[in-house]
Amino acid sequence: MLRSDHRVVLLQHGGLDNLTGKTGLAMLRHRPGPIVAVVDPDHAGQNLAQITGIERDVPVLGSVGEALEFKPEVAVIGLAPSGGQLPDRLRLDALAALTSGLNLASGLHTRLSDDPQFQAACRPDRWIWDLRCEPSGLQVGQARAAALPCQRLLAVGTDMAVGKMSACLELLAAARRRQIDCRFVGTGQAGILIAGGGVALDAVRVDYAAGAVEAAVLDAAATLAADGLVLVEGQGSICHPASTATLPLLRGSQATDLLLVHRAEQDCIQRLPRIPLPPLKDLVSCTEALANLARPVGSAAPVRVRAVALNTARLSAENAQRAIDAVQEELNLPCTDPVRWSGDLLLTAIRGDGN
Repeated sequence: MLRSDHRVVLLQHGGLDNLTGKTGLAMLRHRPGPIVAVVDPDHAGQNLAQITGIERDVPVLGSVGEALEFKPEVAVIGLAPSGGQLPDRLRLDALAALTSGLNLASGLHTRLSDDPQFQAACRPDRWIWDLRCEPSGLQVGQARAAALPCQRLLAVGTDMAVGKMSACLELLAAARRRQIDCRFVGTGQAGILIAGGGVALDAVRVDYAAGAVEAAVLDAAATLAADGLVLVEGQGSICHPASTATLPLLRGSQATDLLLVHRAEQDCIQRLPRIPLPPLKDLVSCTEALANLARPVGSAAPVRVRAVALNTARLSAENAQRAIDAVQEELNLPCTDPVRWSGDLLLTAIRGDGN
């Protein structure tokens, strides 16, 4: 429902400088379409780049009312608050956006379109998009994506929130620079908001999860050239005790190639430090073995991890390069930080022919 040309105002209340606002921060970093204003009363009047490190010329304002002069069309909730409940100030601004004639997009688990106050505030010719909903007409996975002629890359991570979506979007940008026919399948709220569509995997019943991914990949490939590339945003990690997302992503996408995404110098699950990460070499072998199960006879060549996207955001440039060199030596795979530099090296490794 969110088009690439829609003029967006981000409702980012208190989330410009922390992971609570990761959805909006991802949009600021990666959305190609217009973001005309950010609403965050905690940082009103401050410079966006100084707060976030994201070089984008967008004013930071104190309320939706102040943002109206920039003629937004859609208000997007950029927070992922604990429990999915809207903080009071954000709720008031979201309602103000609707009463002012804006559309509203939300990736919260709470369905705002079911809330009587939001229903009453929304004008008849406007919409509320609760993107975290299970799609209709789902089927169980049937490995149908294996019959697609295009290349299908799935990003797999060593932990949650290590940069799987960002790595895919940097690959998408690199593919566009080379004029490679490429599609991105968003599987989380930020990826869906940036792409304008996809499947919110964590809103789908587990029996239908692989089928939902399969349907999204088939849809993305429907208008793609035979030698094109589908990039599937990863979710969670097989290393995380709370995550079940990797298997349906592998099954549904029938990936032809894998991209490992890891945060430099991380040796345990970030929020569960008592759970260590396995050596990267062991994780590569395990993930490849899983990816090569449940595939039809006659499928493409064995699935392999082709490259590593290393998140070096917490390191200096010098230490980042050292970390990259160490991973390359350990795994004998191409490695870089595609956000810090670019996705070109990874794309070359994935495509194999440099095209």
